[in-house]
Formats: sequence, structure tokens, C-alpha cells
Amino acid sequence: MDKKQPQPQQRQQQIKIADNIPGAEYSNLANISHNKEEFQIVFANVMPPSGRVVGKIISTPGHFKRIIAAMKDNLKKYEEKFGEVKEAADLGEKEIGFKN
Repeated sequence: MDKKQPQPQQRQQQIKIADNIPGAEYSNLANISHNKEEFQIVFANVMPPSGRVVGKIISTPGHFKRIIAAMKDNLKKYEEKFGEVKEAADLGEKEIGFKN
């Protein structure tokens, strides 16, 4: 007699977007840094001669690794559907930001 194992119940997680978060922001520059406890990603929109920070994410190393895996998976699916994505040109060592 074949007994079926009970399947674990999946809970639906409700996520609310805070009212103080504005619409989407365009970013063409990201600065990624880390310390022992966290990774930080600062997103900016640079339109010479200036730019502005449009978002910041702080995450644990474990969650950061999951974010990278999810991004790789999404890029793979995108390229399978729409073709290879060419990497954007490097801005090089141009100075962007605040000056003394």
C-alpha cells in the first residue's frame, strides 16, 4: 500500500508597498560596497555634468547572494527570449560626484 506524504502548506506572503515610496527611478550607475555584516548598493542617475542618488539597498551577505542568483536567472531568461544583452560602456575613471 502506497502512502502519500502530506505536502507542506504554502503560505501566501502579503507585501505592502509603503506610501512614501515614489514611482520607479531610472539608474545608469551603481556603486556596490561591503563590510563584514552587509552589502550596500547605491543607485544613481548620472546625466553629465551632474547626477543624483535615486536609491540605496542594504542587505546581509546571504540575501545579497540570493539577489545575485535571482538576477542571473532573470538575465538568462531575458536573453533566451530576446537575445544576448551587450554590456554597457564603462564610464572609466571619470570623476562624478561631490568636489571639495
